[in-house]
Amino acid sequence: MELRQLKYFAKAAELQNFTEASNLLFITQSTLSQQIKQLEEELGIPLFDRIAKRVRLTEAGKTFLPYAQKTIKDSEDGKNMLKDMMKLNTGALTIGVTYGLTNLLTKAVLEFAAQYPNIQLQISFGTTQELIAKLEQGQLDLMLSFSQQEKNGGYHTTPLFSSCLALIVHTSHPMADRKQISIKNLNSLPLLLPSSGYSIRNYLDTLLQRNNLSLDLKMEVNDINTLLHLVNSGRWGTILMGSSIFSHPDLKAVKITGEGMTRMANITWPSGAYQKKSAATLSALLANYAEDYVI
Repeated sequence: MELRQLKYFAKAAELQNFTEASNLLFITQSTLSQQIKQLEEELGIPLFDRIAKRVRLTEAGKTFLPYAQKTIKDSEDGKNMLKDMMKLNTGALTIGVTYGLTNLLTKAVLEFAAQYPNIQLQISFGTTQELIAKLEQGQLDLMLSFSQQEKNGGYHTTPLFSSCLALIVHTSHPMADRKQISIKNLNSLPLLLPSSGYSIRNYLDTLLQRNNLSLDLKMEVNDINTLLHLVNSGRWGTILMGSSIFSHPDLKAVKITGEGMTRMANITWPSGAYQKKSAATLSALLANYAEDYVI
């Protein structure tokens, strides 16, 4: 059963005349008759009584007609929905983000929502590992993080900006006046750190091991927002990417020097999946705002 057969059947039922129906459909009468005959054969029952030059619906035809009309309408509605999606008049977009890129995403989302108010946005926060799992399970259209590793070809990344690992302290902290600090000089500072599982913590642990260093760790926190509020007290520092403090004017990012301290912020995409126009549009906005985030 084909959609065009249903359209031919519906038009012939409306006009009760194969000739008039074929003229309006811009096909020959023989083509119309042949397609309706094939439809009847597939259904196993006549849809029309053919009387002289006119036709009329059989009882089966009258029963089948509303279903055919609904299928035709659903098809047209689907086509219109896809057109609206391409014009960004409808649809949904699911985004994953790690804390260090919250401010960038917020700016891009505010502009996106103003331009395309009918697109429903769903934003999920989490660690890089949590978001990668959601991406691979098809639960996200894209994610923002500092992750650069690909896994089994399951996703690929688009770079946004580079950011340096930084000592984050309150502006009243003794280290706040410094522009940079060597990673080897961090061991004497009381620090709070993100819990294991955060990409930034795993990255930092690798660097410390490479440099044969240990830190004066006072507390581990599994929520970056809470961690920054504690640092805001001035009692401790923490180590994050410099971009983490854009929405915290009372905090200072002191660049950490040493080999491998710079990471790239990325948009991560499912590999091989269809990229929604809304996702591509938001990506362009993110790239535009990212120009202000080179740390």
